[in-house]
Amino acid sequence: MTRVLSTTAAAALAALLIGAVPVSAQEGHGGPIPARVSWSFAGVFGRFDTAQLQRGFQVYKEVCSSCHSMKLVSFRNLAQEGGPDFSTGQVKALAATYQVKDGPNDSGEMFDRPGRPADTFPPPFPNDQAAAAANGGKAPPDFSVIAKARTFSRGSLYFLTDWLPFIGYSEQGPDYIHALINGYEEPPKDFTVPDGGHYNKYYPGHIIAMPPPITDGQVSYPKNDQGQPVVPETVDQYGKDVAAFLMWTAEPHMMDRKALGFRVILFLIVLSGLLYYVKKKVWADVGGEVHGLQPELHKTY
Repeated sequence: MTRVLSTTAAAALAALLIGAVPVSAQEGHGGPIPARVSWSFAGVFGRFDTAQLQRGFQVYKEVCSSCHSMKLVSFRNLAQEGGPDFSTGQVKALAATYQVKDGPNDSGEMFDRPGRPADTFPPPFPNDQAAAAANGGKAPPDFSVIAKARTFSRGSLYFLTDWLPFIGYSEQGPDYIHALINGYEEPPKDFTVPDGGHYNKYYPGHIIAMPPPITDGQVSYPKNDQGQPVVPETVDQYGKDVAAFLMWTAEPHMMDRKALGFRVILFLIVLSGLLYYVKKKVWADVGGEVHGLQPELHKTY
């Protein structure tokens, strides 16, 4: 019996360790796991960094928006609390720089007009077919919820700990986006990259159609009093900023959700204490009566 239990335990441990191996390694991709970035919004008490969200939007607008749509995000969302926190005037001015398809008019024709805060971001292509034709046969994905749609497996051992409140790891999407942007490099000597493809060590299969989207110094960030950028203008920093912004677009009410959850937990803790006190109070006399009857019960039997 002991031998059977030992064998079962060994098999379970082996299965658990196998599950801890990254999916990419199991499938033969051989790719590394994206590094875990220190995000301001990570954990139970995490909050979005307003300045980082503004920089991330700048990267999206100047670089990513030429190919990737953001159909679920309205201009006015940029002014809501907990987000990039642009002013109402800034949002109106930004929306007016876009041309939005509207109509039909009285003549039954569609027309273009300046954008309004209530409009969503206009896509860079009129339809998916046009997007695919302009990008080698495959339409670039929409960026509205990409930070929640993209993930990777860290293995079963991490799965057992990521749910813990003091860890609360749910940033696989931003970690993956940041890693992907920084993952372009020369392929190994024995690796063949087809025409139109690019080697990225973090992309599944390592062949990605999108060329390196950004280079050092491509986006000019706000300057400090000494005329220096507030943060480095590097691919690594661009990747962090745009990944944080895309996390916000995917979950714009994250901070409200965390605040509500914290209040609910506090309420449940207080309620549990009150219920325990009431239970002790209600059953205190009953317990004494039961103990008082015990000798009589012994005599009866």
